[in-house]
Amino acid sequence: MTELSQQTCEACQAGAPKVSDDELASLMKQLPDWSAPVRDGVLQLERVYKFKNFKQAWAFANQVAELAEAEFHHPGILLEWGKVTVTWWTHAIGGLHKNDFIMAAKTDALQND
Repeated sequence: MTELSQQTCEACQAGAPKVSDDELASLMKQLPDWSAPVRDGVLQLERVYKFKNFKQAWAFANQVAELAEAEFHHPGILLEWGKVTVTWWTHAIGGLHKNDFIMAAKTDALQND
């Protein structure tokens, strides 16, 4: 299986299938630092990244924003002193699509660059 971070997002429209419970369990094993909270009835992927200061957190948030724009798939990004919370979900389907897991893996890869 190709690593998630090496895959590309596919165009996703309303009506695209959400990940199944089995897919969710399998994909979450590949992203051990991520959680899958439900907010307002929508299953999402979320991770908090920690940094030494605001400037490092800000730089990382900018990298995530550049990645999101390049893939045309946009997360929630909360920038705070010493941390960035990134939340992925697919707005068009009101839940999680494989694209969200690909983007979470790509977000993790930014921190390892």
